[in-house]
Amino acid sequence: MDHQQNTGKCPVMHGGNTAAGHSNMDWWPEGLNLDILHQHDRKTNPMREDFNYREEVKKLDFDALMKDMHALMTESQDWWPADWGHYGGLMIRMSWHAAGTYRIADGRGGGSTGNQRFAPINSWPDNVSLDKARRLLWPIKKKYGNKLSWADLIILAGNVAYENMGLKTFGFSFGREDIWHPEKDTYWGAEKEWLAPSDRRYGDLEKPETMENPLAAVQMGLIYVNPEGVNGQPDPLKTAKQVRETFARMAMNDEETAALTAGGHTVGKCHGNGDAAALGPEPEAADVEEQGLGWRNPNMQGKAANAVTSGIEGAWTKYPTQFDMGYFDMLLDHEWELKKSPAGAWQWQPVDIKEEDKPVDATDPSIRHNPIMTDADMAMKMDPVYRQFLEDFRRNPARFQDAFARAWFKLIHRDLGPKTRYIGPDAPQEDLIWQDPVPAGNTGYCVESAKQRIAESGLTVGEMVATAWDSARTFRDSDKRGGANGARIRLAPQKDWEGNEPERLTKVLKVYEQLSADTGASVADLIVLGGSVGIEQAARAAGHDILVPFTLGRGDATEEMTDADSFAPLEPLADGFRNWEKKEYVVKPEEMLLDRAQLMGLTAPEMTVLIGGMRMLGVNHGGTRHGVFTDREGQLTNDFFVNLTDMGYTWKPAGDNLYEIRDPKTDQVKWTASRVDLVFGSNSILRSYAEVYAQDDNQEKFVQDFVKAWTKVMNADRFDLERLQP
Repeated sequence: MDHQQNTGKCPVMHGGNTAAGHSNMDWWPEGLNLDILHQHDRKTNPMREDFNYREEVKKLDFDALMKDMHALMTESQDWWPADWGHYGGLMIRMSWHAAGTYRIADGRGGGSTGNQRFAPINSWPDNVSLDKARRLLWPIKKKYGNKLSWADLIILAGNVAYENMGLKTFGFSFGREDIWHPEKDTYWGAEKEWLAPSDRRYGDLEKPETMENPLAAVQMGLIYVNPEGVNGQPDPLKTAKQVRETFARMAMNDEETAALTAGGHTVGKCHGNGDAAALGPEPEAADVEEQGLGWRNPNMQGKAANAVTSGIEGAWTKYPTQFDMGYFDMLLDHEWELKKSPAGAWQWQPVDIKEEDKPVDATDPSIRHNPIMTDADMAMKMDPVYRQFLEDFRRNPARFQDAFARAWFKLIHRDLGPKTRYIGPDAPQEDLIWQDPVPAGNTGYCVESAKQRIAESGLTVGEMVATAWDSARTFRDSDKRGGANGARIRLAPQKDWEGNEPERLTKVLKVYEQLSADTGASVADLIVLGGSVGIEQAARAAGHDILVPFTLGRGDATEEMTDADSFAPLEPLADGFRNWEKKEYVVKPEEMLLDRAQLMGLTAPEMTVLIGGMRMLGVNHGGTRHGVFTDREGQLTNDFFVNLTDMGYTWKPAGDNLYEIRDPKTDQVKWTASRVDLVFGSNSILRSYAEVYAQDDNQEKFVQDFVKAWTKVMNADRFDLERLQP
């Protein structure tokens, strides 16, 4: 019988195992993947819709939490024995490796989302045993519940560990909100294997600056550099070059890098006392009985000294649970030679050292071991610039502690956003230039009067809208940088960016600066308000009487408040919303559009409606007509979508990223378009949105949705407007 023949066959369609079938991208690898705009969907979030963590955390009993965190550092030893009975080193490494994924090129990575809990980061080779650190924190997370996010707790653990071991930290802010599934569309590299040779990331391995953007780590699965040396081959001066480039891509200068290296290696130890090949699979590959843990060590035997993580084995200083100056004395006062760890990793050990100067065994205090240095440590000693900082730090312990405390604070707060977002009693009050400070703006002027003056200024709809967009589009939700607040489009380097059309920008800013003096409104407010005026005029011309929401209060930043060099990575190299590319790139224009939209925090429908509206408003870079599918430019109509979906036209390539839309009856060119324009008709998902806005009954919806999406972009950096409702 048929049912007997089918006995033993799987009764399900393998929907729970993504390896069992092919995704759309497997079938059509050149297709446009919109998943980057669908991350963190409401359906993945277990919290109620009105839950707002940034309000909930303010109810936290901060004193009780800190007491529990300090107690944790030396307790709970039965489950996971700590080195020297102190979890400080482990917790610092966990926090460091969470924050250290940040890169300045696109602002992605970092510790502000708790993404270390998820793949691939939870299973990177550089994160061996950090699963145990997070599991040790579970009782505290369980106790404080919704008032304490995993993201805050993971970073707080390292900060408390330093305090517990003697460092006066610079402070700490809460407010990091958890995500609930992997950020699988963040680009960590093209390699298909862990720790693949770093040559693959460089145009020339001898020139670290040729590392592929936006990457910062030298190999897949590492946070920074290979501790054994470039591609695992010790050479401190070559390693120094990689360290310098990697830390620069995390927004750290040479002094901060030297301070972080010294302060990071003042405490804790490396683990390589065993056979790395004997470890079990990483968390994502481990079977269900491991309950989310990975790297099972068959030789652990309850002894902390038998752990294997990096493969390097040993402590850097004599007292690894004390934040002191021992690192400088150990590194600078000894000669070092290459040795192999028990796990077979290259490490540096002192040629000669007194027995009493050695650190004791992590488990048995009656045994002493040689201290070690990684190739990155030796880079600090041998590179003349880093060496100078180390020598100065050793002469000035107070300066070192301050430099490290500040660099550590920057490391763990860089992606949290400006100081106005800081929460908690230990949040520092000092303004730091990397926080992109913006002064408070005037709220006492008459908005209607300012709007009237803008309308009478002679500026065109295109000039007003383009200037507002260019000012706001720099915002990155990844690290909360950029945006219109501060009007930094007036300052270097933004005023000179090609994408901002400096000649047009200068003309518009001259008008706004005079209006600012006359009305008391900030230039930042006037830039955004001008966009509102332009959109309202264009909507009225199309028969829609709408009011663009506007909230005053933006401030104008000064040159002294602006770290100009740090803004260079925010420069747009392409802006599909204004149909512009600085030059041709290997990456397709529509893919660059998705990246920009995701960084701005836009959904796919919001991106779609903004594209359609921007084409109608006449804001294309350089005044090109590509994608302006209308005879009514300057009116906020849905003509872009109507004509894009009109089956009466033919579409033909006419050059690199250029297409012609022809009338098949006459073969005359009706319009021109870019790939960005046509993807809204070719991609099945985007076309479904385009069809919505092309419908006869959705002209009003188009205008309303455009205004809503526009307002979201203009207010993206208004953290002072964060609502109680998400």
